[in-house]
Amino acid sequence: MTNYSPYIFRIQRYSIHDGPGIRTTLFFQGCPLRCRWCHNPESHGRPERLPEGEMPGLVAGLVREIEKDLIYYDDSGGGVTFSGGEPLCQPDLLAALLAACREREIHTCLDTSGDAPAAVLERTAPAADLVLYDIKAVDVRLHERITGKPSDRILENLVRLEGLGVPYRLRFPLIPGYTDSGENISEILDFLVAHTTCRDIHILPYHNTAEAKYRQLNMTPPRITTPPEPAAIEAAARRFRDCGFKVTIGG
Repeated sequence: MTNYSPYIFRIQRYSIHDGPGIRTTLFFQGCPLRCRWCHNPESHGRPERLPEGEMPGLVAGLVREIEKDLIYYDDSGGGVTFSGGEPLCQPDLLAALLAACREREIHTCLDTSGDAPAAVLERTAPAADLVLYDIKAVDVRLHERITGKPSDRILENLVRLEGLGVPYRLRFPLIPGYTDSGENISEILDFLVAHTTCRDIHILPYHNTAEAKYRQLNMTPPRITTPPEPAAIEAAARRFRDCGFKVTIGG
């Protein structure tokens, strides 16, 4: 089998925060964003170009890895989650894996920032059983300051996803000093209420478990040192609940 590490930088088994049930999470190499709090800095490198003719072998090998955990999917209602990095950076590989899993009736989640060409989203998202869609900020300048990219395409793709009729859940990273302001939460709520019908959101409080990765990679770790206080998490959750959202803390 083709070495998967240039394209998938980690396979994590027994995940319980990346969609329903017990899941196997495949982390795709490459990401267009540079979030100030990124938990997977090893994903920042561009994915290698897959040599022509090697896609079938790579997909077959990854499916074998996924199928090792079938017993956990069956017992828990789980499956496989494609995360990153950003899976939409490698649309051919993602599309092939989604198709292979669908043939085998393995539940799939696509975990995405939504920062990808519309054609890529339209090609891949409908093949997933569930999309986990991050929303970090609505204001263009704030989003660019905290992620390196403006929010326009992400918001447009969220509306596009709504139009495709694909089941999805929202995820809001609650990051002290970056996304946790009352103004940002208000703008997110205004946008979601006006443009979407999904009322299922997961609040993801910041954690600092990635600091060791930054040291190993000789990268500067995030300046955030502590997770949000429980009171701040509850206050954010209350804002969403008051607008009719089902709120889950964590993935």
